[in-house]
Amino acid sequence: MDYKTRDIELLAPAKNLACGMAAIDHGADAVYVGASSFGARKAAGNSTEDIHLLSTYAHQYGAKVYATINTVVYEQEMDDAVSLVRQVAEAGVDAILIQDMGLLSLLKRSDLYDKERQRYVEIHASTQTDNRNASKVAWLKQLGCSRVVLARELSVNEVAAIHEAEPDVEIEVFVHGALCVSLSGQCYASQVLCNRSANRGACAQLCRMKYSLVDGGGRAVADKAYYLSLKDQCQIDNLERLIEAGATSMKIEGRLKDVAYVKNVVAAYSLQLDKIIARHNAARKASGSGKNVMLRRSSWGKAVLTFTPDLKRSFNRGYTTYFADGRRRGIASFMTPKAIGEHVGHVKEIRRGRQPQIIVAGTAAFVNGDGLCFVDKHNTLQGFRVNKAEGNRLTPLSLPDGLQPGMSLYRSQDMAFDKMLSGKTAVRSIPVVMRLYDQGDSLRLTVTALDTNNRAMSLSGEATLQIGRREKAQQPQTANIRRQLTKLGQTCYVCQDIAIDPSLDGLFVPSSMLADLRRRAVDDMHVHRDAAIDTRCLSGKDDRPLVESFPPVPSTALHDSYPYLYNATNEAARMFYKRCGIGQARGLEDSDEAAGGNRMLVMQCKHCVRYELGYCVRHGGKRPFWNGALVLVSENGTRLSLDFDCKNCQMNVYVN
Repeated sequence: MDYKTRDIELLAPAKNLACGMAAIDHGADAVYVGASSFGARKAAGNSTEDIHLLSTYAHQYGAKVYATINTVVYEQEMDDAVSLVRQVAEAGVDAILIQDMGLLSLLKRSDLYDKERQRYVEIHASTQTDNRNASKVAWLKQLGCSRVVLARELSVNEVAAIHEAEPDVEIEVFVHGALCVSLSGQCYASQVLCNRSANRGACAQLCRMKYSLVDGGGRAVADKAYYLSLKDQCQIDNLERLIEAGATSMKIEGRLKDVAYVKNVVAAYSLQLDKIIARHNAARKASGSGKNVMLRRSSWGKAVLTFTPDLKRSFNRGYTTYFADGRRRGIASFMTPKAIGEHVGHVKEIRRGRQPQIIVAGTAAFVNGDGLCFVDKHNTLQGFRVNKAEGNRLTPLSLPDGLQPGMSLYRSQDMAFDKMLSGKTAVRSIPVVMRLYDQGDSLRLTVTALDTNNRAMSLSGEATLQIGRREKAQQPQTANIRRQLTKLGQTCYVCQDIAIDPSLDGLFVPSSMLADLRRRAVDDMHVHRDAAIDTRCLSGKDDRPLVESFPPVPSTALHDSYPYLYNATNEAARMFYKRCGIGQARGLEDSDEAAGGNRMLVMQCKHCVRYELGYCVRHGGKRPFWNGALVLVSENGTRLSLDFDCKNCQMNVYVN
């Protein structure tokens, strides 16, 4: 019975070439990587040469590479930005993520042409374009975007509604990693207060600072805390629901994370996706309906791991499913913006003296150099380093103040796990079956790739060997034929099964000829592989503009009160919006507005301090006791006013 198939992608971050290759090895179907400039993570840029190497490595597994050119662009930089798009396209990337509408409007299709592969790369709308609803997604589709990265704040039901309204647009959702407290692309606090633009990849992370919370009269409402610091997102238990909602790509945040983090997190999510897909397909097959859609991973091959992934053992601030099921308490980490790690026991006893020791009650194993932390009686996270570990007896580098018996301990740095991840921890290969046929005056070898369920894929290759006069062998040849044809060690393939025509057991064929037959069959497979990676495989260059029409900006994305929210920092962007019906669009970064002393909207947050503290009456909380507006005051005197837009269930942050 024929089934329709639907590809599911695990998308991993790549700080650099090493991280990108590790992500592919550990099961990623695609990676996203910063180019040399114009990336939303300024410290994670990569050369065009490295991007080309990463693309070549990924494509052998049918995996893809996406380049992030997703900052706003200044007027004097526009030519460089267009040139960079051309460079990464020719380096072999499969898509480019863009935020700046001016850059998008200036691109021609020829700028997206990869001459080596004779195809065009796609444009994906970055989450920096603030994608919260179906009307915005439909608008971006009209502008030529084949995929839209949705805002992190959406629920599973909201993702499903967008997919139902716009089923032809690929949907990418964040499933793991750090969370920005403001809607992406709509945060200006760093620019206004530190002259460092988040829309330029230079965020000063004011959301990770400690603040006092006071009312209009200056009275303290609650203790000092990290009121804008969120936990890290983890949707590993919601992957199946997101797939059912229509999400195509499951994105892991972390282009500043190291290779150990990438290995562990990618491996964990890859294993989970494989389980979900196997369970889904088994259920659909059992139902016997040809209308059922079968799921498959969008790349080829299987990663064999030498370790057991554990998300608790990688950097995290505590985990939250954020707004997957609507508003819930506990998404913020008021106590600390730092990594807490996994719980490893509690303090049983403290032995003081010249070499103090901490006796831990629990089952965790410790090693020298482990980083541990605890919450003291002032609700402050404190940490210390283990100088020597002997079973559950720990000798700290110095005994931390405030540590008391009974307190819980957390491991923020796991030296044994990190050491293990520093070595070779995965091998990825594509299993194949080989068939050798006797055609009288020639031999025909076919090589067919298998998917993760050991089903034959359309990816295959074949070669024919003319043998001329048949020379009888003096001894059986099957073993040697098998040995020569399955020597795939220099490729990404591994032979899972081989069938040899029985008539060939008595035929002498030189090993060199068998090796040549194998190489040509694999080469033929590569030709089909390269054509299968991207469905937008076109011939010839096209100099038409990418954006051919300028549809009106949807009403849900209008910013009449704050025109700088359009992030139009160049003349091309301002002209683009004018043609879309917006005459006052501008950018904050290239104007003097921030220095004008006016009250400015600098963050739009789904996170609500009032709700987290239990004072949201609409959600069953207590009635507020304070007078006037709430204000966050940092330790250096920065004041952020909070405005609670209860109609839209949103907290807005202002600087006066």
